[in-house]
Amino acid sequence: MSDTLYKIAIPTRNHTQMLLITREVEHIVEKSGVKSGICVVFSPYSTSCVTINENADPNVRTDIMKSMDKLVPWEDGYRHQEGNSAAHIKSSLMDFSEVIIIEDGKLLLGKYQGIFFLEYDGPREDRMVYVKIIEG
Repeated sequence: MSDTLYKIAIPTRNHTQMLLITREVEHIVEKSGVKSGICVVFSPYSTSCVTINENADPNVRTDIMKSMDKLVPWEDGYRHQEGNSAAHIKSSLMDFSEVIIIEDGKLLLGKYQGIFFLEYDGPREDRMVYVKIIEG
């Protein structure tokens, strides 16, 4: 039974960024040896998040980030003293974790789906996500 906590380091280079991390997560699932269970991918920061979405067309990433900027502009009279309220709100809207079923040792993602880490308050050198594989 796998109960190891894995980490994926994700340095970000831009203020906002949507980075594909599917291969890294798939590698962890393979390394775990678990054939059936679930994979939890979690961002431990209040200004970044994890999501699953289309990976076939890179324009989808651009559209998501552009739409989030329209929904939650960086400057909007927020009261948070650090000046990054928009990043907190965007991350809360997208959520901090994803759960993916593992079957036959593979993630059950749709044909065009990918797992993404979204940065809303970068750049940051020390970003990471935690991955937990639960057998069963």
